[in-house]
Amino acid sequence: MTDTKINDRRFYKAQQEADFAEQQLSTPQTQSKSYRLAFQDTEFLLREDLRPVRFQLELLKTEMLLDEANIGSMLVIYGSARIPEPEAAEALLAEAEGERATIIAERMKEKSRFYAEARHLAQLAGKANVTDEEGRRHFVVCSGGGPSIMEAANRGAHDVGAESIGLNIVLPHEQAPNLFVTPRLSFQFHYFALRKMHFLLRARAVAVFPGGFGTFDEFFELLTLVQTGKIKKMPILLFGREFWNRVVNFEELMLEGVISPRDLALFQFVETAEEAWHAICDFYEVSH
Repeated sequence: MTDTKINDRRFYKAQQEADFAEQQLSTPQTQSKSYRLAFQDTEFLLREDLRPVRFQLELLKTEMLLDEANIGSMLVIYGSARIPEPEAAEALLAEAEGERATIIAERMKEKSRFYAEARHLAQLAGKANVTDEEGRRHFVVCSGGGPSIMEAANRGAHDVGAESIGLNIVLPHEQAPNLFVTPRLSFQFHYFALRKMHFLLRARAVAVFPGGFGTFDEFFELLTLVQTGKIKKMPILLFGREFWNRVVNFEELMLEGVISPRDLALFQFVETAEEAWHAICDFYEVSH
């Protein structure tokens, strides 16, 4: 039957075209790689020349799915993939052999409390269930999707029945999403740059727990963006003053003249989830 509605679609959708292509007769021509539809040709999409297209796809896919899930803003939680839960920290200390291993195990035990704090912060954000007049959800918990502090963040949201986001990265060694990430909000990235961009596009507060190279990378890039005015100021909450002052001498950076005194106000130290959540609510003038 001829479709005469003026506002109906004239072209077939891509999925329909793909279905048509699958139904074609098998001939030497149709079996050739060159004959594949470009958007179905994985080998073609993985060419070096197609890197700009892959950048676009990685940016667009996550952006579209977060929009469809009504994610208005995120509470981003950075932190180590190695800090154990308190029970596991005890076992780590018991198994330590030698002076260096014992020191490491003792410090890991000290930091194990942050697993509980990350989990509790996510619980507070999840229970708050902040939405705007358009139905968009705010302070939705987002982590790197991995173990340890990241797991604690997603776990805390899961505890209170709230959805949470995981932004995983493909690594040479296995890195599966932790089991507390909401499946429909679990994303995987090839490009670190695009992953870091998605962390901050919707971030309205960032909690930074003790961590290593990855945490430092994300934290200092965020500081640079705020310092240079590329993004607006937001709550940047450093958990564990003792840890941060031991591994980074912020005061000396200022005295050396490579940052200004006002740069020290770009972030604040906190010790507990309640302290962090109150700081976020006070900044945005929302109810605790």
